Amino acid sequence: MPELVLLTEQLNAPVPGGTGRYTAELLKALVVTAPDGWSVTTAATAHADRVIRVPRRALVALWERGLPPRLGPHVHAPTPLAPLPGAVVTVHDVVPWTHPETLTPRGVAWHRKVIAKAAVQARALVVPTRAVASQLEECVRVEVPVHVVPNGVTRLVGSRPADLPDRYVLAIGTIDPRKGFDLLVRATERLGVPLVVIGPQGWGGIDLRAPHVTLLGKVSDERLASVLAGATVLAAPSLAEGFGLPVLEAMAAGVAVVHSDDPALVEVAGGAGTVVRRGDLASLTEGLRAAIADPHHTAEAGVTRASDFTWEKTALGVWTVHARRPD
Repeated sequence: MPELVLLTEQLNAPVPGGTGRYTAELLKALVVTAPDGWSVTTAATAHADRVIRVPRRALVALWERGLPPRLGPHVHAPTPLAPLPGAVVTVHDVVPWTHPETLTPRGVAWHRKVIAKAAVQARALVVPTRAVASQLEECVRVEVPVHVVPNGVTRLVGSRPADLPDRYVLAIGTIDPRKGFDLLVRATERLGVPLVVIGPQGWGGIDLRAPHVTLLGKVSDERLASVLAGATVLAAPSLAEGFGLPVLEAMAAGVAVVHSDDPALVEVAGGAGTVVRRGDLASLTEGLRAAIADPHHTAEAGVTRASDFTWEKTALGVWTVHARRPD
């Protein structure tokens, strides 16, 4: 019986982030959609079906030196953490090339190295958008097939929170320079509207504290559903994304979305959001002003757009890449 091994090491990271959500959701969907005769198992340094008994840092060093553990012929790496020769690797974005200033120098160097290695040594790459596929071809030498497999979205249903304002702008994501949340603080201050931020503090020392800002940190899915239910607008002013899952989560919840003109966000939103220029305070302010004044203007289109994305479709796309190779 062929077995697909999913590397779930990202779930052990201090801040799993969006790629952690991808890993967890993909795992569940792969199990449900497994072709006849296939099984799914997980591998990681902890909390996995198959525990790789070396420290996390040592495992990364082994992978970098081309000394991976033996995991079988069918391996999927949901992040470039493990560019195993012969594995299928998901590359979520090309930010290390397009916007290196939004990452640490060490992060830029490391991601460039492992993604470039995967682009030559992997059996195939999976990317979430056509935008990433195009940018990847421009940034590195790609010698393996590249498959565009969009992420899915989980519809989060909850009741309006009693501990937040009646109306507010919501932002979701790790607080780092790439997300543009510092500009969002200024825009919402200009508009006199509260800002609620969900997500852990990342690198870069971005300080979002202000009288009108509520920082919720990392929350459960139940809390996320509740905060989404009470939001007037979801703002995603990112400088660069590979997909932008919060945009679809908000659309699925019937929340109006204002997003930057990053190519991946434009592709994913599909015209169902309000587009603003990246890094432009005036554009962001006016886009938010319009969406707050008429939050239902794009909400219906957003619900329709989000319905096109499911984790089952994502898993089937991943299975197509793996199962087309005979045992």
